[in-house]
Amino acid sequence: MPHFVVELVYGPDRERLEEVRPEHREYSRRLADQGVLLAGGPWADDTGAVLVYSVTDADELRRVLDDDPYTPAGVIEKRTIREWTPRTGSWL
Repeated sequence: MPHFVVELVYGPDRERLEEVRPEHREYSRRLADQGVLLAGGPWADDTGAVLVYSVTDADELRRVLDDDPYTPAGVIEKRTIREWTPRTGSWL
């Protein structure tokens, strides 16, 4: 199954981000339980985050990202998506 690395850059509305964060984290936990989200978390400076997904294709990833509570809340300023081919590591 393809893997994708997604980098998020948070927007300037930190208050709204903090309001939505618990809902986002619960959504992320459900995805992790399903094996869709392999890893994710904010940068140490909390300006954004990196997430690694295992999904069937880019269309499924878009649906997953669109359903993330951060998306309708409008707290993401920039989202970068890269397909990734891991070759080594404990996930494999």
